[in-house]
Amino acid sequence: MAPEPRPLPVSVRGAVPPFYVMELVKAAAQRAASHGDVVALNVGQPATPAPRAVLDAAHVALESGALGYTEALGLSSLREAIARHYADWYGVAVDAGAIAVTTGSSAAFTAIFLAAFDPGDVVVVTRPGYPAYRNTLAALGCDVVELDCGPEVRYQPTVEQLDALAGRLGRAPRGLVLASPANPTGTVIDPAELARISSWCADAGCLLISDEIYHGITFGDARAVSALEFGRGAAVIGSFSKFFSMTGWRLGWAVLPERLVRPVELLLGNLNLCPPAISQAAASGAFSAEALGELRGHVRRYALNRDLLLRRLPDLGVTEFAPPDGAFYGWLDVSHLTRNSYAWSLRLLEATGVAVAPGIDFATTGAGGDPRLDGDRFIRISLCGDTEALGEGIDRIVGFAGR
Repeated sequence: MAPEPRPLPVSVRGAVPPFYVMELVKAAAQRAASHGDVVALNVGQPATPAPRAVLDAAHVALESGALGYTEALGLSSLREAIARHYADWYGVAVDAGAIAVTTGSSAAFTAIFLAAFDPGDVVVVTRPGYPAYRNTLAALGCDVVELDCGPEVRYQPTVEQLDALAGRLGRAPRGLVLASPANPTGTVIDPAELARISSWCADAGCLLISDEIYHGITFGDARAVSALEFGRGAAVIGSFSKFFSMTGWRLGWAVLPERLVRPVELLLGNLNLCPPAISQAAASGAFSAEALGELRGHVRRYALNRDLLLRRLPDLGVTEFAPPDGAFYGWLDVSHLTRNSYAWSLRLLEATGVAVAPGIDFATTGAGGDPRLDGDRFIRISLCGDTEALGEGIDRIVGFAGR
């Protein structure tokens, strides 16, 4: 009888926490198949297709012949279009040669992390914040430090917090990841504070990585400024997924400091070869006047959904809330209902068919930080779907919470 094969070791890098939103996506798909009654408020995915101009450009590309590899940094025509976008939106001159088009913004983050940081380097992320920053950095061997950013600072970091952190560490961190509008809170950082943080990072030798993938989605008088307005030292991330309604096309970009352009190009060429050619061709239509008019109509619907959620907060028993300035999320403290947001989210889905995102994705629990920010106290509700469906989802949550 042959001996049992010796089990092979598994890399510790793969032992990252799950992205619990995706666990809810899987559970919601099973619920949809069995009941057909799912209201999906868990994913940050616009319910609308890509703009007509994008679809037309994709058809032209498909019918024109073979779609082959492009340069590792993306089509020069698309990089030039992105550079014009910065001139049009922010009045900032960007060299197209400093732009890397990537397979979703996720690939941009990974390439920048690899190019800029070595194992053991301290990189700061906010708590709450997008979990893939924390998990990817940890998998790459970085020392991830979470900076508690509560409602009193509208869930955004401040220079005073960075000064205090550097004092505790005895040195400045190597990197800071900042998102505005932020996921999961939707808050927009004050332009003056972003200017101060940009200056602090430049003086401290800390790479500012500015996640700007929700730019274009702001409400009222809020203005999402780009870190590029305060110098060229930051790495700035953009995406076609959110405002441009192209999530499944998997296309993003990065505007890079000069010293990172070549390292990122080499990494992308090895890791991905190039971004999807069909998506790059399609994105040529995303900046057209026709597409922008269509997309701004979506933002008006997101604003209506935001207002609907604000009106219904008392029905949900939510008394403290930092209204989102942008993006399309509501970050709700439901500690009066549960202290286990994942288990509660699963029970909600099972009982009502409503899928929400558990807060443990976005804020670690029991890590020694401010207990008010523990993710087990929160859920995130997505506001980028149909307004009627959002209202129905809230009705079901209210009924479930009242049981």
